Amino acid sequence: MATFRDLNITKPFLNALDDLGYETPTPIQEQAFPIVMSGKDLIGVAQTGTGKTIAYMLPLLRSLPFSAERKPRILVLVPTRELVFQVVEHIEQLIHYTNMVVQGFYGGANIKTQGHRALEGMDICVSTPGRLFDLVMAGAINLKAVKKLVIDEADEMLNLGLRHQLINLFDHIPEKRQSLLFSATFSYDVEEMIKTYFNRPQMIEIERSGIPLDTITQSAYSVDNFYTKTNLLEHLLTTDESMDKVMVFVKNKNIAELLFRLLDQRLEPGTLRVIHTSKSQNFRIRSVKMFAKGEVRVLIATDLIARGVDIADVTHVINFNLPQTPETYIHRIGRTGRAEKEGIALSFVNEIETPYFKQIEALMEQEVPFLDFPEEVEVSDQYLDEEKLKLGNVNYRKPYKADKEKGAATQEKKAKNTKVNSKRIKNHPENKAKKNRNQQKQKAKKARRRNNNKG
Repeated sequence: MATFRDLNITKPFLNALDDLGYETPTPIQEQAFPIVMSGKDLIGVAQTGTGKTIAYMLPLLRSLPFSAERKPRILVLVPTRELVFQVVEHIEQLIHYTNMVVQGFYGGANIKTQGHRALEGMDICVSTPGRLFDLVMAGAINLKAVKKLVIDEADEMLNLGLRHQLINLFDHIPEKRQSLLFSATFSYDVEEMIKTYFNRPQMIEIERSGIPLDTITQSAYSVDNFYTKTNLLEHLLTTDESMDKVMVFVKNKNIAELLFRLLDQRLEPGTLRVIHTSKSQNFRIRSVKMFAKGEVRVLIATDLIARGVDIADVTHVINFNLPQTPETYIHRIGRTGRAEKEGIALSFVNEIETPYFKQIEALMEQEVPFLDFPEEVEVSDQYLDEEKLKLGNVNYRKPYKADKEKGAATQEKKAKNTKVNSKRIKNHPENKAKKNRNQQKQKAKKARRRNNNKG
């Protein structure tokens, strides 16, 4: 079995890898190293948790010559600010024994502060596309020295609608460059980008996009609605001692906040934290760190925020809401079962989500077994408004207010609407009288003019 020492890595980086406790490269790291070192374009398709960041960054750093000019020569584009933090942290660990400088930029922070920091210079730039373009337009960052371009999490970047921002950036990056793209899935949009902006790239695919890690045990529960799901989650967290570090995925921030409020009242204080787009950046960073350190057992998150959360030793992933795209399911459950450790993925499936569940099984080409619903868990008959609408509950839609006297099922007209709109009726008596009065006034005016002219 190959080790990092077999990959012709220089001592500063070997020392950094030793500090991290890395001895053996993952398959994507081993396969990517010679291709990236050769200077060829590369497409890497691999699931989350396979070591993609080190796979592209280690050979790029290894081949980067010394330069006294602090203009970015390696550019890494990622879809979210959480991923900026994650990638910058990994790079800082790798360059610990060098004099290289890495800077990270993202939206939602003071652009003037970031601009001043950018002017200090860097060797490696990690950024979201939108903020980087703003800094380029402001003259804070010059990309003309970029020799290596990395597009990380390309599928998510395009899913978030960042294609236009990427295209704008391509105009500011030298055409003569090495381009690397890494993605968990290989969609049509990703393929089109490769055809347009890459030069005969080589591809490595560690696992087909629909295959989850073998170390993950998947199962599901059939659960009717949000409140029953909440009861089931509470039951599992209070009875299953193996749930040491649990990530709970929900579909949006409103569900995340509601679930947090309910469980926070039922569970021991400090058991869980929640992160979504309405939480401040500092709160989200602090929550992730607390979860990573084991200070809280449960982290409730939306897909957008959780995309940049890379945490070791997650014991369980719970799909409180199933995603509408099956690839997202693969990404979610890939948060557990890493580094050859066993992981468990549970899904709570209701009637609305059944089609999504079938698509997931079709993508994986395997069935996920359903577990018996615990008898001691209360089944709620209360539904969220959105659940009622999606289920087509006719009793949910508010009926018109009935006329109590007539017993009609139509709304009573407002008083102003019961009047006849006389302005639209040509021969209405009121209109005729008004017309006669106007004619008399006109005749009187003409008579006065004639008398004045005679005088």
